[in-house]
Amino acid sequence: QVQLVESGGGSVQAGGSLRLFCVASRRIFSIMNMGWYRQAPGKQRELVATITSGSSTNYADSVKGRFTISRDNVENTVFLQMNSLKPEDTAVYYCRGDLGYRDYWGQGTQVTVTV
Repeated sequence: QVQLVESGGGSVQAGGSLRLFCVASRRIFSIMNMGWYRQAPGKQRELVATITSGSSTNYADSVKGRFTISRDNVENTVFLQMNSLKPEDTAVYYCRGDLGYRDYWGQGTQVTVTV
């Protein structure tokens, strides 16, 4: 079993920045493909960014150039640096760890961007 714990969410004005953290409970983290997803009220959960175990990254078009995903395999942590935040980025952000044969989700952290 792997537990994922997100933190770093909060409320920020449009144009501001936040950095999200997701810490995994086991060193198996290093072989997991990791991702950040978000779900806004009344909408489906959507992919924000992913990073493979080899640190290849992928981003949703809506966040390209503003968000950066990275990982630290020593600290079992994946990060999401969010810059130039917009009100439409408001959502609960979830961390996902994928082993291929199963995946794990964190409990989510709220990000609110005000005008």
